[in-house]
Amino acid sequence: MLQPPREVTPYTELDRAAWAQLAETTESPLTAEEIERLRGLGDEIDIDEVREVYLPLSRILSLYVRHARALHADTEAFLGNSALGHGATRTPFVIGIGGSVAVGKSTTARLLRELLARWPEHPRVALVTTDGFLWPNAELERRGLMLRKGFPESYDRKALLRFVVEVKSGMDNVEAPVYSHLHYDRLEGVRTTVEQPDILLLEGLNVLQPAPRHADGKSGLAVSDFFDFSVYVDAAADDIRSWYVHRFLKLWETAFRNPESYFVRYGELSRGEAIAKAESLWDGINGPNLRENILPTRSRATLVLRKGADHAVRWVRLRKL
Repeated sequence: MLQPPREVTPYTELDRAAWAQLAETTESPLTAEEIERLRGLGDEIDIDEVREVYLPLSRILSLYVRHARALHADTEAFLGNSALGHGATRTPFVIGIGGSVAVGKSTTARLLRELLARWPEHPRVALVTTDGFLWPNAELERRGLMLRKGFPESYDRKALLRFVVEVKSGMDNVEAPVYSHLHYDRLEGVRTTVEQPDILLLEGLNVLQPAPRHADGKSGLAVSDFFDFSVYVDAAADDIRSWYVHRFLKLWETAFRNPESYFVRYGELSRGEAIAKAESLWDGINGPNLRENILPTRSRATLVLRKGADHAVRWVRLRKL
């Protein structure tokens, strides 16, 4: 009997059980208390999730870092730089982490920062979020983009690209602006400094965006051109919408009651009004941004973490080498 042709795909896809087996002999270096501190609002991540999903991910990332170093050494030897004593400085291994609002990418980034730093081969791991590269609110207002915050055009893309280029150029110190979620704005005059880490994690909504086309039809560089590896945190849009509303309600009960919060006015809403407001924000801003800009970049990622309705990762898709 003829067998149906096997699907040809550039990806290896593993369900959670198969993925977990890849690191079953490695003990998780994080305690339950540390995981509780790292997880984001509304994330249901626990020590089992870390052991079965994120520990194997940190292990394969460590392998990629190790082989990138070997390739660097081989390249320098090929160019004759090592013998001449003026070889190029090995630059940080840059990992992009993308996905929708409320999908859990910030928790993924924080967990990977902690897990990767526990591997002795690369203890210096830095994490920068692209929120700091959003245009300040005053500039967004001037450009009429406050209701497009989070869309690609709301970022200072030149500054973000310059930051990544400087990191991959091997500069000793590279500065990035800092964002405050409490004030919903970039903090004026506040910077964070990246000092030649072994690994840099860059997390944000649009990190996998291709380069925009110029008026003359040419395209320039994209931030993702300088990634050594990229992760996309994925889930069904309806599930993400539900998580977004749930997170909004948590903030309504806590942070929105802070007089210094940009969203303090939302703290005065009734519960029903808060739910309606969250749904309106998702349907009018975050949902369209996911459909139009973020989701189309999923296929550009090296690895995809797909979550189920309970926020747990169900399968992993890794691009073949």
